[in-house]
Amino acid sequence: MNKSPHSHAITNVFDSLSRDYLQGKEEVVRLSVIALLVGGHILIEDLPGLGKTTVALALAGITGLSFGRVQCTIDLLPSDITGLSIFNRNEDHFSFQPGPIFNNIVLLDEINRAMPRTQSAMLEAMEERRVTIEGVTHQLPDPFMVFATQNPSDQSGTFLLPESQLDRFLICTGIGYPSEQLERAIIAGGGIRERIGSMVPLVTAAEIMTARDVVQAVYLSDKVLSYIHALVLATRSHNLIMTGLSTRAAICLAQAAKASAFLAGRDYVAPDDVKDIAVAVSAHRLIMRSEMSNTDRRGVVRSIIASIALPLD
Repeated sequence: MNKSPHSHAITNVFDSLSRDYLQGKEEVVRLSVIALLVGGHILIEDLPGLGKTTVALALAGITGLSFGRVQCTIDLLPSDITGLSIFNRNEDHFSFQPGPIFNNIVLLDEINRAMPRTQSAMLEAMEERRVTIEGVTHQLPDPFMVFATQNPSDQSGTFLLPESQLDRFLICTGIGYPSEQLERAIIAGGGIRERIGSMVPLVTAAEIMTARDVVQAVYLSDKVLSYIHALVLATRSHNLIMTGLSTRAAICLAQAAKASAFLAGRDYVAPDDVKDIAVAVSAHRLIMRSEMSNTDRRGVVRSIIASIALPLD
């Protein structure tokens, strides 16, 4: 691929985040940029204190996109996210006060601490890029991306996200502990929140939107398409899985693979692009059989990938 200036700008975002701000988190940075390029949402599941929120703050800072944050708690109301209409006595009418959802990047911190009713308030926003309040529909900005974090479900005060909500996330991943050497360096240097606050954007919203068009044009061959379809069909016939991947999930897998190829500097999707992104796009969408509810879904997806031969050139 002969990289356009827009391709260079996006690559610079990934390189700078990985090198200068989020060392040791290259994979979650890559997946976050892929979600942004596809117009999807990302859910990061991991223990508190591993840098989930920092990744969202850094992504917003380096892109210069508007940023809204919601700290999810059990008493959070849907209107705290979407906004509400307030009566203006002086003008004798109601005026809409937009909530934090009306930003380009919206961080839902510890989303599974919110009540299910509040979680469901996000469905329309994530799927349709709009919210309807008191019968009036309001469009959300473009680009729009939900960056949600989630603590392990066995921690107190958490609620499981419903399948319909999980399906709205293009990608679900974790962070994990840093290497021993890197963690020592982080401890010695302290946090990076102040540095993030002074970040200089390396890309514009217009460049992001143009890069999205380039991603859509990345070539997907019939052989790679068949490989994606074979992965999807394998989830539907697996003996541990009650409900496999949907057609929407297959589309998401193809789109994410295109973005992965774009970041690698190619104008075509290679089988490894699909293989590398499949777990993050697929595992959270699987519904396991009741007796297998505690099965490692990521491990199941990896076993499926290993069972299907990569297509030959």
